[in-house]
Amino acid sequence: MERFERSDRGDHATARANDMDIAYDAFGDPRSKPLLLIMGLGFQMIVWDEEFCTQLAARGYRVIRFDNRDMGLSKKFDKAPVPNISTLLKSQEQGKACHAPYTLSDMAGDAIGLLDALGIGSVHVVGLSMGGMIGQIMAAKFPERIYTLTSMMSSTGDPELPPPKPEARSVLLTTLPTDRAAYIESCVRIWAVLSGPKFPVDEARVRKWAGQSHDRGLNPAGFARQFAAIIASGSRKEMLKSVAVPTLVLHGDADPLVPVECGMDTANAVPGASLVIIEGMGHTLPETLWPRVIDAIDHHACSFG
Repeated sequence: MERFERSDRGDHATARANDMDIAYDAFGDPRSKPLLLIMGLGFQMIVWDEEFCTQLAARGYRVIRFDNRDMGLSKKFDKAPVPNISTLLKSQEQGKACHAPYTLSDMAGDAIGLLDALGIGSVHVVGLSMGGMIGQIMAAKFPERIYTLTSMMSSTGDPELPPPKPEARSVLLTTLPTDRAAYIESCVRIWAVLSGPKFPVDEARVRKWAGQSHDRGLNPAGFARQFAAIIASGSRKEMLKSVAVPTLVLHGDADPLVPVECGMDTANAVPGASLVIIEGMGHTLPETLWPRVIDAIDHHACSFG
């Protein structure tokens, strides 16, 4: 098995997965049971905060985070078309089909390919937002590779579900500046919208992530292609009825981007799924809630893994 230990310099490794290079890093003892973190739309793996990953690893896991395709230091699809976000949103609202350079199933294949490259047979999967959608597909199509699934702040993709709140919808349409300082300030404003009113934004932490993301390399076209993958992939509701992987659904009741009804719908779609609704949580993971979220993930993994 390939082993990789992080260093204080924030090193990463690259694995050849699904015929592309995927950047990843890992926390904890390589001999511990693996737990794969899958990030959401447009964010790099570093938004899974190092301290969060370290605390999760301390529960006895080898925690692995990675850059999804078209983001961070993983393969960019620069020759693929760049979809128009506004057009995609209109297609979604009108229930129209749309084309995408790749789908969420392709991205699930990337995650499975990463496990193959690391010599990992089965894994606990924790997916956030789009990462939860990818995890759902993994659980449906590759159940033998998944011990448990935790789907956070995610959805079945059912077009009948409530849409994002207007302020969150505007975030999807925001063109972020490329200047480093302006980019960081824009990220702070976006985080304030996504976090909701109860939990104040940790500006220092967001500025750190934003600066690191800028330095690692921005890819606005990748954001658009990932969003197109979500829309083009459609509803997973029928697929989820076949999921036998033990599933936990975590959602905040103040989520402005993926309303809480979406989490409820996910839990209802997956046979035997557990649902935990966190009061006041929006579409971010504030440090105040880390203990509760880590406890929930760990309890779920230990109960079935």
